[in-house]
Amino acid sequence: MTTPPLFPGFDGLMTLSRREGVDIRPTLLRVLTDLYVQASKHSADEARQFVELTSRLIDQVDDATRAAVRARLAIYPATPVEILRQLGLKPAQADQVVPLAAEMIPSPPSTPSPAASRPLSEAEKRMASNLAMQPQDAAQVCELFFRANASERASILYSLAETPLKASPRIPQARAARAIEALQMAAWVADVESFTLELGETLILPTRVAVQVVSDLSGEPLACAMKALSMPSMLFEHVLLFLNAEIGTSVNSVYRLSRLYDRLSERSALVMLAAWRGSTMAVTRAKYRSALYDDERQRARPAPAQPRPAVQPAAVRTGTGGSNG
Repeated sequence: MTTPPLFPGFDGLMTLSRREGVDIRPTLLRVLTDLYVQASKHSADEARQFVELTSRLIDQVDDATRAAVRARLAIYPATPVEILRQLGLKPAQADQVVPLAAEMIPSPPSTPSPAASRPLSEAEKRMASNLAMQPQDAAQVCELFFRANASERASILYSLAETPLKASPRIPQARAARAIEALQMAAWVADVESFTLELGETLILPTRVAVQVVSDLSGEPLACAMKALSMPSMLFEHVLLFLNAEIGTSVNSVYRLSRLYDRLSERSALVMLAAWRGSTMAVTRAKYRSALYDDERQRARPAPAQPRPAVQPAAVRTGTGGSNG
């Protein structure tokens, strides 16, 4: 009997680390670390899976991400020894509470490289801060989010605030205010259909995605969508209580989602909104790919060349009764 993976869905996203475009390896490493330190202890299989996934990312991320992960794992008593050594930390001794950093840490070079001293161009600055997701990457991020459990979803959303991924533009304030009022009224009467329609139109989401967000019984997608509209926390609690009876009758669910909503940043919600929209483009491209002109031209069988009819020489007319003059 095989042991289920500790982090389901993450192996599928490891392929994104080898693609050109958006580099989500720092985000993956932060999410893996946050999920691992949530539990006070782990089995041998869980520790082995964490080492396999994390060791591939530590040497491939930027210094800021590596430093943040080192700080989290340095105070976590169950950090695997292999990861401690890779991060330059000493394993805890019997009389030590936390691992200690290595005494000799190599210092950075005193002279900056020419690339570091050169000021970034405007295009490079935009690339460094706003990396747009490709449709296929957005689809895989959405799949990872919807397949994760409640604690994993929360960690993913918190980590999105620190990623360089490009967020969707804010919903105009006047449009968001009208939508919040309509959504609140629909939630009070448990009109899920009207709520879903208004949400999809306001966030520019197709019906399929809007239904998936509203009907999710765990509630994190709904919290993300309401945060993208900047809905006040009190109104979001009203939505939780009245829209879906399965969530509203559970005190634990309402309390958990209310805490998540208060900690969730607007940027995280807008980045996830960008992923939802991008995943729609991936589905559309896959659906209509065979109808592209270029594909049809490549798939068409060449027709056999038709022989051209031979040109008959013009007949020479000879006079029979006329004068040749």
